[in-house]
Amino acid sequence: MSRLDESENLLQDLGLPTQYNSKLMRYAFLTLLDIDDNTKWNKATNQKLLRLHDIFKYIKEVFDVEYAENSRETLRKRVVKVLEQSHIVIKNADDASRPTNSGNTNYSISKEALLVIKSYGTEKYSNLLNEFKESFDLLSEQYAKRRDIHKIPLVIDNKKFLLSSGSHNQLQVDIISGFSSRFAHASKLLYIGDTADKYIYVDKLSLEKIGIPISKDDKLQLPDILLYDEKRNWLYLIEAVTTHGPIDQKRVNELEKMFQQCPADKIYITAFPDRKTFRKYIADIAWETEVWISEEPDHMIHFNGDKFMGPY
Repeated sequence: MSRLDESENLLQDLGLPTQYNSKLMRYAFLTLLDIDDNTKWNKATNQKLLRLHDIFKYIKEVFDVEYAENSRETLRKRVVKVLEQSHIVIKNADDASRPTNSGNTNYSISKEALLVIKSYGTEKYSNLLNEFKESFDLLSEQYAKRRDIHKIPLVIDNKKFLLSSGSHNQLQVDIISGFSSRFAHASKLLYIGDTADKYIYVDKLSLEKIGIPISKDDKLQLPDILLYDEKRNWLYLIEAVTTHGPIDQKRVNELEKMFQQCPADKIYITAFPDRKTFRKYIADIAWETEVWISEEPDHMIHFNGDKFMGPY
């Protein structure tokens, strides 16, 4: 049997669901083990930390099979994510705190799975496989703790949420704790997204009351944070900017159309972590909008003409 055929059996033994045991899955599996058709299983390794691009490159160079660039999401969602959930693969073994959307995100075979894989075809295989399966729940707990220790805590209505690590989510937490308490202290959080979970917190009932029905099936490009001051009927639409653009006029037009059924007065705010990031985008910020900088939380910058003109 070829290594590709053997890997189908091996993945099945390790508990991989049949519907995911595709050729791309098996090629990626062999790639992560640094194995070709001439390599014995006991020579498998988990020393390589491979990005999605690296996996495609290895498959092309070693197996002479080329996948289109639009197969990237298939590789991410139906291959490496499934392998990760099966404890066969670890994401970012070199840095568990790496942001979810980092271009340096990489994958490698877990040491527990590697032990089983290297024994494939030997007398030890059956026992090691059973031990791997028996420790599945324990591994789930261990890996969950490894991920959670680097997450960013956020408390909403006395309930704790964990946002995935990264500067964008840290800025979002700063907005809730720093901006909201100073400039929107009477407001209520209606929505906050996460780089790993777009709908980590949604107050659907309150949103519906002000004419903003939300469904997880929606493809709406919501602002990062929505705050609502019921007394003044003000809706704060806040974008947290670390690597992507601020609220420019195009974005204002999009949001006006998106929230046209909402009668609340809308306040558009771009939040930056620091002045350096703010300076990168200053030319794009729309007039009649606001800017808040996390490192100087007591001040606002108003891009709105003479509305606040007056003596110092």
